[in-house]
Amino acid sequence: MTIDNQEFKNALKLWASGVSVVTAPYSEEELHTCATGFSSVSMDPPQILVCINDTAETGAAILEDKKFAVNILTAAQQQVSNEFAGGSSMQERFANVAWHKGSLGLPVFDNVLASMECTVVQQIRAGTHWVIIGEIKSTQCHAGNPLLYFNSSYQDIAE
Repeated sequence: MTIDNQEFKNALKLWASGVSVVTAPYSEEELHTCATGFSSVSMDPPQILVCINDTAETGAAILEDKKFAVNILTAAQQQVSNEFAGGSSMQERFANVAWHKGSLGLPVFDNVLASMECTVVQQIRAGTHWVIIGEIKSTQCHAGNPLLYFNSSYQDIAE
C-alpha cells in the first residue's frame, strides 16, 4: 500500500527543522540557489547531504561543478527564505541578501548562523530528487537563533 502526496505532506510538515539555502557555483551571468533542508552524514570525514529536485537548475550546477554551499538562516531571515523559495528571479534574490564568494568560490551568505562549503563525493538518484553527499571543506559560524519551520509556518524557539 502506498500513500498519496497529501498524506506524505501532512506527515512531513510535522517534522520541525531549521531553514537553509543551498547555493551552487557562481558566475557573473548565473546564480544558482534553492531553499532546502540538509542532514549530517558523517563526522570523519565531515559530510552532509542535500536533496535537490532533478528539475532545479541548482542541482544541475552542483552535479556539473561538484561543489555546493549550505547557508543556515537566522530567525531574522524569514524574508530571505521566502525569496529563495521562489517567486523572484535569481538576480533579485541575490540583490536582496548580503553575500560573498567563499573559499571554494561559492555564494556564501553573510549574517547566517552557519555556512558550509562542500565538494560532492557521491550523488544518488531517488525518485524526483538527487541526494547529494558533500564533504565539508570550509565553515563559518555565528551567534543567533535559527529560523525554524514547523506545520507549514515559521516558528520561534521558546525562551
